[in-house]
Amino acid sequence: MNEKSRLRVQLSATRRGARLARLLTERQLDEWGMPFEAATQVVAELAANAVLHGRIPGRDFRLELRREDDGTLRVEVTDARGERNPRVPDESAELTDGGRGLRIVATYADRWGVVEAPAGAKTVWAELKQPFLTGIGPEEIVHRADQTVPGPLQC
Repeated sequence: MNEKSRLRVQLSATRRGARLARLLTERQLDEWGMPFEAATQVVAELAANAVLHGRIPGRDFRLELRREDDGTLRVEVTDARGERNPRVPDESAELTDGGRGLRIVATYADRWGVVEAPAGAKTVWAELKQPFLTGIGPEEIVHRADQTVPGPLQC
């Protein structure tokens, strides 16, 4: 893999930083000639989680995108709160205002998980193999996410 197949950027752990992560992903994948709808949804969810649940004041989060030789896109979001691992809500739990984010990630990603990162941080990653799931609207994604029962986190 060469440097032209990778984007790595440090962003502020704010809503603005999360939006920027999504926009940078869209532009980078467009530049690589890859479909970006599914990946931008995954990045949006992981960046939002980094800002909402992984934030420590004064520390940023990191976004990394890697285009592998086989066409797989690997998304990694590293935040400062290594002790707070993501949890997928129990299937029977009522989803009201939250809880769909990781189900959406699981819907789009072929694999995803969490690993420890240096300095007490964690990296949540997802892999999307081509062709990415595209051409469906937000309502269908929410429906599929509600139907997804992800397995245990893969490390």
